[in-house]
Amino acid sequence: MTAAAESLQAPVGRHPQRWLILGVICLAQLTVLLDNTILSVAIPSLNRELGASATDIQWMINAYSLVQSGLLLTAGNAADRYGRKKLLVAGLALFGIGSLAAALAETSGQLIAARAGMGVGGALLMTTILAVIMQIFDETERVKAIALWSTVTSLGFAAGPLIGGVMLDHFWWGAIFLINLPVVALALVAVIALVPESKNPLGDRPDLVGALLSTIGMTASVYAIISGPEHGWTSAQVIASASAGVLVLGLFVLWELRIPYPMLDMHFFRDQRFVGAVAGSILVAFGMGGSLFLLTQHLQFVLGYGPLDAGLRTAPLALTIIALNMTGVGPRLLIRLGTPVTIAIGMALVSAGLGAIAVLGGESYGGMFLGLVVMGAGIALSMPAMANAIMSAIPPAKAGVGAGINGTLAEFGNGLGVAVLGAVLNSRFAALVPGVAGAASLPAALAAADGADERRRVSEAFASGLETSQLVGAGAVLAGGLLAALLLRRAERAPAAGAAGGIDGAAGGPGERAGKMTGAGGAEPGDHDPAHKSAT
Repeated sequence: MTAAAESLQAPVGRHPQRWLILGVICLAQLTVLLDNTILSVAIPSLNRELGASATDIQWMINAYSLVQSGLLLTAGNAADRYGRKKLLVAGLALFGIGSLAAALAETSGQLIAARAGMGVGGALLMTTILAVIMQIFDETERVKAIALWSTVTSLGFAAGPLIGGVMLDHFWWGAIFLINLPVVALALVAVIALVPESKNPLGDRPDLVGALLSTIGMTASVYAIISGPEHGWTSAQVIASASAGVLVLGLFVLWELRIPYPMLDMHFFRDQRFVGAVAGSILVAFGMGGSLFLLTQHLQFVLGYGPLDAGLRTAPLALTIIALNMTGVGPRLLIRLGTPVTIAIGMALVSAGLGAIAVLGGESYGGMFLGLVVMGAGIALSMPAMANAIMSAIPPAKAGVGAGINGTLAEFGNGLGVAVLGAVLNSRFAALVPGVAGAASLPAALAAADGADERRRVSEAFASGLETSQLVGAGAVLAGGLLAALLLRRAERAPAAGAAGGIDGAAGGPGERAGKMTGAGGAEPGDHDPAHKSAT
């Protein structure tokens, strides 16, 4: 056996220190997640101290997400070729440097630039985590490991607002970025000491043109969504940005179809199971990212809570996810019910939770609490199931690419959720208070309001905008969940029909192509997914 073949096969399976390694890489992931959720709590502080408008705030959040999502696929290719541990270490270091720059920013523009730089480090970091999980766990433990990985994601959502609230009560807003530095330092030491190196020397070289096209295309598209309410949906600026985004993303697809080393192999989309998981992942991230962006403003601007109290009141969402995954409820249901049913139930619960927050949470926290718990239960069921479905459709030798795809979907969905739901909020708010100057943000509109009656009207308009945005998010998540479940169910039936006729139902899909590329390391879609086996 050649050294290249050994490198392809050796890392796959049960590593003797797999659970300790899982803890280390999840600590690295927690660094990124803390930053994103802490920033959501700091929105009112940034409004006041930097004079940031609603559009500025959305770009502070989306600059990171868009850069990271544009680079994740290329980072995944690089991780497969050059080593996942190397990129994990580089990502942590770059993320720490970006955090320091963000803490020292003096204007909205500087903070947006620092956040974009942090996105580069985050892309290098996040692309390796699921790839390492796929390498060190076999199929009997992989669902549980992915569920624990998902739990850490939820812990970031729970701890971020709490830590941010405490820090904003005692320090200036820049401290929310400094909190990343000790976590980065600890994660660096642990990763260097414990995480094994794994790579595929036969992997494809990074697709730099594809990375450039995808980043430009997604940035232009989301910019059009963010700036639509401010400049008008039919303005030349918005139409030009949207047209450029569609054109560049189209060029990206054509480029990926023509080159021998694509960052995103378009043939993966022949697998309905892969497509279903992709659709569901985008929509659950859309609902989760957009709802957190809206919730923090609802709690502070409408219900009048301070940063710490607002952080505490978002915790039930993440704590529900943690409780269900730590007790093994999510993985057990996935194995028992199968991937399509689990995702359908989970996404329906996420949609119901968003609807409950919109309808019942407007005047008091009780209705919001119910919605957060229901949303948490839905995310606990759907998120691990979709991540496992995506990664199981990718051959082990391309685990970095699979992790890049999963991370890209999560980041793009999160950024799109903030952009779309934020745009709905801004449009509704501006339509209800057309005569108030400075309606780009609630604090500016309140400051410009003339008298108590007008300030009350402004607050009610903002609350109405929040309700409309949350209902739009609920509808999108429900539609996406049903579509994902349908595609996954049809894909599960296809192999059975093919077997009855003597045909491989997955023929032509990504697993077949990967099997030809990687030999013993290749796998047909579904070969690594016990939930898929039990459902069929």
